[in-house]
Amino acid sequence: MDFSFLLDVFLHLDTHLGAFMQQYGAPVYVVLFLIIFCETGLVVTPFLPGDSLIFAAGALAATGIVSWGALPLFIVAAVTGNMLNYQIGRFLSDRVKQRKQMRFIKQENLDRTQAFFDKHGGITIVITRFMPILRTFSPFVAGVGKMPYKRFLLFNTVGGISWASAFFLIGYFFGNLPAVQSHFSVIVIAIVVISVIPAVIAFVKGKMDDREKKSGYEGNS
Repeated sequence: MDFSFLLDVFLHLDTHLGAFMQQYGAPVYVVLFLIIFCETGLVVTPFLPGDSLIFAAGALAATGIVSWGALPLFIVAAVTGNMLNYQIGRFLSDRVKQRKQMRFIKQENLDRTQAFFDKHGGITIVITRFMPILRTFSPFVAGVGKMPYKRFLLFNTVGGISWASAFFLIGYFFGNLPAVQSHFSVIVIAIVVISVIPAVIAFVKGKMDDREKKSGYEGNS
């Protein structure tokens, strides 16, 4: 498929999603479910547009094009996707801990997510819901670390409900403002950038802490 078309769909999700809904109707909800499920459930698909897709769906819900039933659909997709990702992490736990090379999975993303867990604990499952890339890797890392399942399920449910509801409602109340509609592509990019900033800060801080520790070890040797 033409990359320029995919980019256009990403930057103008509201327009394309609205057109798809009007042309195909109910089957589009299945596609929406699968996109959110795969973004959160498969560690190899962190590039899928979860935040902006839910935001666009919320905006279209305000006009009646998308049903409010999409919100519980997104929540179920987010929660069950993370549950699958957790199980995959448990299955591959030994391989990951031995740092064996795994195709399609970047070790740096695993390390970055692990650093988040080390700092924030189980609440990472909730926090990273609002961070692209880390959102996909956090349930996987929780599975690798064999977090107690009941504890994971609690954070996973809270995170899934919070994430899907927040972006859907923001889209519903603000997505149809003239300023937002005329600059939707800018809003989509802003959502991605703002979401990524905490992860970048945490990554940079982790690198700086590692350097300080390494300098301290060398100074004491």
